[in-house]
Amino acid sequence: MEVPGLAHNITSPLSPCAGVIKDLSALQLCERDGSQSQDGNMEALPVPQNIKISNITCDSFKICWDMEPSSKERITHYFIDLNKKENKNSNKFKHKDVPTKLVAKAVPLPMTVRGHWFLSPRTEYTVAVQTASKQTDGDYAISEWSEIVEFCTGDYSTVHLNQLLVKAEVIAGRMLPLSVFYRNQNKEYFEHAKEDQGNMMLQAVKDNSGSHGSPISGKLEGVFFSCNTEFNTGKPPQDSPYGRQRFEVKADSLFNLDTNLYFGDFYCMYTAYHFVIVVLAPKGSAGDDFCKGRLPALDLSNNSFLTCKQEEDGSLVFHHAQDVILEVIYTEPVDLAIGSVAEINGHQLMSMSTVNAKKDPSCKTCNISVGR
Repeated sequence: MEVPGLAHNITSPLSPCAGVIKDLSALQLCERDGSQSQDGNMEALPVPQNIKISNITCDSFKICWDMEPSSKERITHYFIDLNKKENKNSNKFKHKDVPTKLVAKAVPLPMTVRGHWFLSPRTEYTVAVQTASKQTDGDYAISEWSEIVEFCTGDYSTVHLNQLLVKAEVIAGRMLPLSVFYRNQNKEYFEHAKEDQGNMMLQAVKDNSGSHGSPISGKLEGVFFSCNTEFNTGKPPQDSPYGRQRFEVKADSLFNLDTNLYFGDFYCMYTAYHFVIVVLAPKGSAGDDFCKGRLPALDLSNNSFLTCKQEEDGSLVFHHAQDVILEVIYTEPVDLAIGSVAEINGHQLMSMSTVNAKKDPSCKTCNISVGR
């Protein structure tokens, strides 16, 4: 889309929010408030009607509206007022104080609005539109503002997740052997599973930790496991942020040749260490169906994070990445009978918990060029 040069003298009546000036590559931001600049003898420009938002992604959308055909030739520009809708659950770490005024040359509708500098994924926005006609003196005649409409941006696509995947591969480090998956919780959790859930650990919905645009947050159900081992012992660490009771299960009970493996996320929490989320989904399961098309699939025997390889004798061997903390989501219920529960000797390190943890948006290692 062709865009105009920087417009310094734009004024707009009843602008929904204050503006900022910034030179952009695809659209232009401008400051506008004050009185309408319009020749009193000029016929009023049409107000956009029936605003429609479509083709919404995590950092773009298409917008169109109805106008009187006879007025189109007088319109040279569109003014778009885009604002993040304030709510108690808004992403406080990204684009917190950026009201956005976009100025674009009048192009055939629908028009694509794209930009990670002012759009975050999974975020509610309001938008209003004016039509404008640039005058010979450089000023603009403008219409009244349209109605305000609301929309919500989408999740990361597989394109964005593949960008995260590549970044995670860079720091994953060498592979270390593992033999078990483990899950720490408090004593009451396991008692509840035994007494009220038929000895089963049931799936829970993934919380909002990690990347703001992750398609699994608040949607994918699973049982959460760890698999990292200590370098010097080859065994799971004795400390955990989640509880002193630990369920351990042999790795091949959850991860085998009948399992699909997916990359879910890569993030940090203002710390030097990074987390990678992977999803284990039995082939053909509901969790597997959810992940297909949403998450990048990983080769079971050849990836940088968690591998399962079959030896010549038919046995399976497992390895995990040394330099990232893996969070493993298994998409099906897990029977306590296939493993064992015991108390750990270490400490419950609450500072290591990732429950609803917010991703550091300033980290260059784990962020990509879309909203965090």
